[in-house]
Amino acid sequence: MSALKEKLENDLHTAMKARDEVRTRTLRMVLTAVKNEEVSGKARELTDDEIVTVLTREAKKRREAATAFADAGRDEQ
Repeated sequence: MSALKEKLENDLHTAMKARDEVRTRTLRMVLTAVKNEEVSGKARELTDDEIVTVLTREAKKRREAATAFADAGRDEQ
């Protein structure tokens, strides 16, 4: 297991124990994106660099969605 993925999973467990709902949801979403990338195509474990690429892509999606909602006057989304 890559060091970054292991850190993310440890952070998830810590957030769950602390009952930090926002951090827990965020880390679950991140780990889901990583796992989806691992099983797409040929099943393999991602390297730390590939995980960073996945996280960057997911962050970009979220920023674009937030901008689109703000532009449409739907800040609560």
